[in-house]
Amino acid sequence: MTQLKQPWLADAATQSVCAALTARGAQALFVGGCVRNALMGVPVSDLDIATDATPQEVMALARAAGIKAIPTGIDHGTVTLVKNHIPHEVTTFRKDVATDGRRAVVAFSKDIAEDAARRDFTMNAIYAHPDGSVVDPLGGMADLVARRVRFIGTAQNRIREDYLRTLRYFRFHSWYGDADIGFDPEALAAIAANLEGLSQLSLERITTELLKLLAAPDPAPSVAVMRQIGVLGQILPGSDDRALAPLIHLEAGNVADPIRRLAALGGEDLLTGLRLSKQDARKLQNLREAATGTMSAAELAYRFDAEVARSAALLRAALLEQPVSPDLETDLARSAAAVFPIVAADLMPELSGAALGAALKQLEKSWISSGFCLTKAELLEQLK
Repeated sequence: MTQLKQPWLADAATQSVCAALTARGAQALFVGGCVRNALMGVPVSDLDIATDATPQEVMALARAAGIKAIPTGIDHGTVTLVKNHIPHEVTTFRKDVATDGRRAVVAFSKDIAEDAARRDFTMNAIYAHPDGSVVDPLGGMADLVARRVRFIGTAQNRIREDYLRTLRYFRFHSWYGDADIGFDPEALAAIAANLEGLSQLSLERITTELLKLLAAPDPAPSVAVMRQIGVLGQILPGSDDRALAPLIHLEAGNVADPIRRLAALGGEDLLTGLRLSKQDARKLQNLREAATGTMSAAELAYRFDAEVARSAALLRAALLEQPVSPDLETDLARSAAAVFPIVAADLMPELSGAALGAALKQLEKSWISSGFCLTKAELLEQLK
């Protein structure tokens, strides 16, 4: 029997939550990402627990054990139990009663097999008891070991229950799939046959899922297939993934930035076609303008900062299919730290108003063109 041995599983707070849930005979099984990631040897961020206790019973059990209970999604069966500042999202076993492609009407269940059957991918339907023993009601372990992303049941049914699963499929393949195995033909056929369903999804859900996909180590193969079968054009009209693979290659050693990668895809209007935060929207717009403009990476580092300049340089190189300058990092460090040696007082009272502004601008341009090397005296000499 497969056994999980994880620090988070052995944590006293987490074990006390499990003990509270099972105190009167209910089940408590970890499920989803925490089990999947633990089995794959990748970091675990969220703790999800499935139980046959109803949400009201979960609340009562938590109160009896002195554990804080937050009804975060109680109508859908979810209660968050917080112990020692660690949130545990506890959801009652569920089965789907009806779906419309965006949301499901569910009924609570006592059967783990019914709960597993309503999930999306086999690798997400693996459970673990508090002692670490693994429960695999749908045989998802074989797919997980092979890093094979496969829908539970038929791909068409799973997608029509929630069309966001189309994007989730590509996201999971980017993060957890085996590139050598490739993509499941049944999944791709079902996705291609249900493209119109993506129009039912909110821009918020599409944006969140797309950014998670683009944050993967190498989403280029997934995005290429998305383009080939029509998904990319459906969610980002006018986009093109030609620069994405080169960008990812050039990014080696840099933190993966989903906004930079989104900028590489382009599109008719990313700012209105997605629901980005104000910060991300501003970053995307500035990055696109910087990468397609004429300002050098050194000047960008001076006027903004090294991070903006680096992203713009990487993106520009990918868009133009050119290598990045081997001196980029040296140039960025020098430029970001450069301080223009002339101030307005140096040109007064001889110059004032518009003439003063024009002279400062011209001198700064000469200084930047010199590689930030001209001294104050050399710059002032230009005015004589």
